[in-house]
Amino acid sequence: MALIDLFLRRIVQRGELIILDHDGRRARFGAPDPTLRPVTLRFADAGVGNAILRNASLGAGETFMDGRLAIEEGDVLDLVTLMTVNDKWEAGQNRLEPSPSARAFNAVKYRLDRWNMERASRRNVAHHYDLSDRLYALFLDRDRQYSCAYFTDPANSLEQAQADKLAHIAAKLHIRPGMRVLDIGCGWGGMALYLNRMLGAEVLGVTLSEEQLKVARRRARDAGVADKVKFALIDYRRVTGQFDRIVSVGMFEHVGPAHYRAFMRKCRDLLTPEGVMLLHTIGRLGAPGVTDAWTAKYIFPGGYNPALSEIVRAYEGLRLFPTDIEVLRLHYAWTLREWYARTTAHEAEIVALYDARFFRMWTFYLAGAVVAFEHGGMCNYQLQFSRSRTALPVTRDYMLEGERALRG
Repeated sequence: MALIDLFLRRIVQRGELIILDHDGRRARFGAPDPTLRPVTLRFADAGVGNAILRNASLGAGETFMDGRLAIEEGDVLDLVTLMTVNDKWEAGQNRLEPSPSARAFNAVKYRLDRWNMERASRRNVAHHYDLSDRLYALFLDRDRQYSCAYFTDPANSLEQAQADKLAHIAAKLHIRPGMRVLDIGCGWGGMALYLNRMLGAEVLGVTLSEEQLKVARRRARDAGVADKVKFALIDYRRVTGQFDRIVSVGMFEHVGPAHYRAFMRKCRDLLTPEGVMLLHTIGRLGAPGVTDAWTAKYIFPGGYNPALSEIVRAYEGLRLFPTDIEVLRLHYAWTLREWYARTTAHEAEIVALYDARFFRMWTFYLAGAVVAFEHGGMCNYQLQFSRSRTALPVTRDYMLEGERALRG
C-alpha cells in the first residue's frame, strides 16, 4: 500500500478519503471540507491499488466495475468529484494523468482506434447507441435528446432545458418554411421533428444506429410527417443532394481527427450556395489530446473530443465563412447530473436489464463525464458556418429574437 498511499496523499488535499485495505488496514487522506462528501473505499485485494497507480482512470474504472473497489460511504460521483476538485483543469497540474510511458502508448493506440473508416464507424456507433431502447428511456428526457441541454436557468428541468436547446439551435439555423435540412447523426429524431413542426422544414436525418433509426421512423409516422421528415441508415460520406441547412449535434465526436477535413468538405459540398451549417460538439478547452483509456475501451470506441484548433484547421481553406462560435461551459455538467440522478433512481431496472457490472460501468461513465465539465478540460462548442457572406444577418439579434419566438 505504500505507493498508493503516496499517490493519494499527493492528490487529495480537499475532502476526506478513507481507504480500507484488503488486509484490514485503514488509511485516511485529505481533510474534511463542507462542500465535499466524505468517501470511504474498500479494496478487495492488493491489485486494486496497483491498477490505479498504473492508470488512475482505467484502473479505478475496471476495479469498480468488477466490484473489487467498493464504495462504502458516498457514491461514485462523490468519489470522482473529490478527486477532480483536487486536480482542476485550470490549475494545470494534471496529477491524475497516466505516466509518460502510458500516455505515449495511449497516444499511438487511440490514434489508430480513431481512424474511423465506414465499417469501423458503424461498429463503434452500434457499441453504444444500439443498447436497449429501454435503457435510454430510463435516464433521458421524453424527447430522447442524448446531448448537452441548454439551461437558461440552472434550476430548469431537464425537459425544459432540452426543449430550449432545440430552440437555441433552430434559431441559429435561421430556417424558412420549405427549406431542405440535413441532420447528420439524427439520434432518435427529435431535432428533425422539431425543425419540421416549428419551422416547416423538410428534413433528412441520417444515422448509423439501427435502433435509433427504428424509433425515429416510428415517431415520424406517428406524427403524420413521414413524407416531410425522413430518416436513413447511411454514413454521412454517402449522402448526396443539396441542402439549405445542415445541423449536426453530438456526432462530430465520432468522426475522428483523420476525417475532420473530409467531414467539413463534404458538408460544404452538400450546402446550397446560400447554405448554413450548425455544428454542436463536445470539445477540449485546451490543446489536442487523447481520449482516456477507460472511455475509449468501454464507452465510446473510436470517440474523440476535438480541440477548437483542430476544428479550425478542418475548415480552413474550404471557403466556408465561420459566422458564429459559442462556448457552453457548464451546461453539459448540469445535463449529466440529471442523467446520473435518473440512472441511479432506476438501478433495479438497469440491473435487471443488464447486470450489476453494467450498472456500475454506466454510473462511472456518467459521473466521470459530470466532473470533466465541472472541473476538467471539457466544454461544448456550437459553430455556425455559411457558404455565403450575406446569407445571415450581420448581428446576432436574429438568434435571440428567433429563440424567444420558438420558446414563446
